[in-house]
Amino acid sequence: MSERQSIIPIERIELAIIGIRGLRVMLSDDLAKLYGVAAKVLVQSVKRNLERFPLDFMFQLTREETAALRSQIVTLNDRGASQAKTSGRGQHRKYPPYAFTEQGVAMLSSVLRSDRAVQVNIEIMRAFVRMRQILATHADLARKLEALEKKYDVQFKAVFDAIRELMTPPPSTPRGRFGFSRDRGD
Repeated sequence: MSERQSIIPIERIELAIIGIRGLRVMLSDDLAKLYGVAAKVLVQSVKRNLERFPLDFMFQLTREETAALRSQIVTLNDRGASQAKTSGRGQHRKYPPYAFTEQGVAMLSSVLRSDRAVQVNIEIMRAFVRMRQILATHADLARKLEALEKKYDVQFKAVFDAIRELMTPPPSTPRGRFGFSRDRGD
């Protein structure tokens, strides 16, 4: 399979890479979906080969980290809410997920041996490399801007402040209410 013909869009992989404990990681649930296996199967395969996964490759999230993650993004199960109600089962997972660093994801290729796992691993490695390049470019740009700011006098301060503001991602703000209101006062 060529580099252009990926089985998973790189954007989907990049969205699954998150920051926890100051590390870039991917969660076991997201990896299982990418590999096309059940999360339970992925974790069982890893547990059978724990010697391949030291703490800097993989760790289990604490309950607090899981709760914080759940509050940031919806992590409900894939079943519909009505099915969850009728089955009597909860909508949240029983155990905290595992987090895999880039090295842990690379090690997964030795544990999951399907053709799809190999292709997915290649694409995940490319996504990690691409993210590192983007972060390095951003850091390099910030250093150059700081050097320019020191070099030129106060008259360019407004320009540098504007550029720095453009480089800062906008804060996420909750959207206001939308739709029709019954109280129109007409």
